[in-house]
This record gives sequence, structure tokens and C-alpha cells, in this order.
Amino acid sequence: MRGKFITVEGPDGAGKTTQITRLSEHLMGQGKKVKVTREPGGTLLGEKLRDLLLFTENPVPEAEALIYAASRAQLVKNVILPALSEGYVVLCDRFVDSSLAYQGWARGLGIDEVLKINKWFLKECWPDLTILLDIDPEVSLKRLKGEKDRLEMENMEFHKKVRQGFLKVHKSFPDRIVIVDAAKSPEQIFSDILQAFDKRL
Repeated sequence: MRGKFITVEGPDGAGKTTQITRLSEHLMGQGKKVKVTREPGGTLLGEKLRDLLLFTENPVPEAEALIYAASRAQLVKNVILPALSEGYVVLCDRFVDSSLAYQGWARGLGIDEVLKINKWFLKECWPDLTILLDIDPEVSLKRLKGEKDRLEMENMEFHKKVRQGFLKVHKSFPDRIVIVDAAKSPEQIFSDILQAFDKRL
């Protein structure tokens, strides 16, 4: 029996990791098998590509989009599809919608163009549900602690474009993507996520 594929999206500082941890614990408490992964990363190749993407010299937007896609292809084939085939609930911190928002919209490559690249290898591996944690970057970026990566250090105009990109992607996939207000308290956010989870799945 195929499992469920859940992705959590949103800008830097939106609280994705915190909510994925809570959701994972909640689902395991219900006796479900849960696999948690992330993008970019989740595989040996993906983690090396993550370091290249986030902590090295700026790649051109086209290269950036293709490197993210390469990491995603490896994750889909090596981690996500096998786990789904074994009945796991797969929780992924970022997935294709991040590429559409960051590279497609904020970098100006075009959402449709980036989508085409990913459709080539995603095929049937699309999320059953995507939680979009929406928040003003003026608020979310203040939450970041520790060393910032290359994308987190982008200017405010870029981060505002990313938010616009996510909202545009939501309009293209309203049946899959549920917007959750990430300016609320962590407890309220988690309650909203559970409502979306129960309603959609």
C-alpha cells in the first residue's frame, strides 16, 4: 500500500523544521511509519550538493536550478519512492515548490520553465499534501540564528519575491497546497497543520 508524501514549504525562518518534528512525533504516536528528509540533501550526493549550493560561490540561476533538480532526482529515486512503496508517511522539508518560488520566480527563470525540468523526473512522485508556512520575511528572517547560508543572506527584495513566488505557486496547485499562517505561535501553527492533514488526507 502506497504511503503518503507530505512536504512543508516556506521562506527561511518560517519554522519548517520545528513543525516537521512535531508532525513526525504526532504521526509516530498514532503508530504510523514515518520517514523525514530534506531538500537539498537527504542522500550522500544530495548533502554534497547542498554544501555546494548554500556555502560556495554564487552559481548562475540556471545552474542553481539544475543543481537543486539533481539533488531532488536522487532523493526521489533513492529515498522517497522506496519509502512510499513500503507504506511510510514521508515528510520532506522543502521540495519542488521551493525551486518554483526561488529559482522560477525570485531568480526570474520562469515558474513554468523550472516546472518542466522537474516534471521530467518527478513523474508520479508529487506530494499528496503541501503545507506552505506563509510569513512576512521582515518577521521570519529575524528568527534565524547562527551562521547564515548564501540564500539567507540575500537582500530583503529577494526574500519578498520568494514569498510572492510561493503564493503564485499556491494559485497553480490549490488542491495540493494549504497555506498556514506562520506568524502565529508554534502551537497554533501545529493545530492548523493537523486540521489540514485531517481534512485533506
